Order: sequence, then C-alpha cells, then structure tokens
Amino acid sequence: MTSVGLQITDQLCFESWEQAGHRLSGVVDSSTWCLGDWLVYGKRHFPDRYHRAIRAAGLQYQTLRNYAWVARRFPLERRRSRLSFQHHAEVASLPVEEQDWWLDQTEQETWTTKQLRNRIREEQVDPAKREKPQDNVVAAAIARLPIASSHLPSWRRAAAHTGIDFDEWVLLALDRAAEQTFDRTTAIPA
Repeated sequence: MTSVGLQITDQLCFESWEQAGHRLSGVVDSSTWCLGDWLVYGKRHFPDRYHRAIRAAGLQYQTLRNYAWVARRFPLERRRSRLSFQHHAEVASLPVEEQDWWLDQTEQETWTTKQLRNRIREEQVDPAKREKPQDNVVAAAIARLPIASSHLPSWRRAAAHTGIDFDEWVLLALDRAAEQTFDRTTAIPA
C-alpha cells in the first residue's frame, strides 16, 4: 500500500484478493470514525488551533465536520461494529431511541445503507408500517420537517450557548412556542 494506491502481485489468489478487499473496506470505515473523533478532540482541546491542523492534514473541512457530527452523536460504546459509518450517519439526526431502533433493525435484517434510508423514508410517509416491540416503549417520533439548512447553524449555536443538547433545545423551543400560542389565545381581552 502506498499513498497513491495499492500494488498487487500477479500471483495473488482469489481468496487473498477477497480478504484484502474486506480489510480495506474496514480501514475505510474505521478511518471515517477516527477522523471524526480526531476533529471532536481537536475542537475540544485546541479550539484556537484545530483549523490549522485540518488545513495541514489537507482534508475538506465540511467533510470532516460531517464526520465529527456523526462521531459526537454516537459515542464509542454506541457504535455498531457490524454496521458502517454511513449506516450511523443515516440515523444520526434522529433521537437516540430512534437511532437504536433503526440500527437494531438494520443489523437484524442486514440492510444496506440505501435500504435503511428507504425504510426511514417509507416510515415518514406511513409511520404505522413500523412494528414497535411491545416491551420497548419508544417516545413518539416527530415526522421530519423540511427546514432550510441556513437555520441550523444559529439554532445549534443557541443550543450550545444554553448548554442543552440540540434535540432537547428544539423540543423546548417548540414547547415554549406552543405555550405562548395558547397563552395568547386564552388571554381575557381587556
């Protein structure tokens, strides 16, 4: 293996070639997690210098931000070694209970990333299609809302500023908006 490719001998048998592919696939998936963890650590420990390290590494900042976002959403102990980074990325925006449910289903059914994405989309159209285990009460999931990405950075900053997890901050903001709406509509006119 070199920095620009893989040199393979002409005498390689099929089994060895197949095994090499399996190992390389594992390296790719592992490196994605590792880069995400690396960025999370750098931002936490070297906030004034981690951008310089990213530039020195020659990696695209937005790609690394995506890796870091997924890595933060899945601490090491919650990551599923039998599933790819991309499987985790597909469910990263969901509440933890929903993430776990979807990852459990993916492991049981051995879904590809595309199959997982399609199942999630199907449920958004018809939530009744999902069979929830009776012994595992899961909080009702709110259907995904189409939101312009321009809103997210300020919302995430506001959540971080208050020290509240982003998902929880969104729910609190919605609860406050509902309360204010009812307060205005039930107020006695003067």
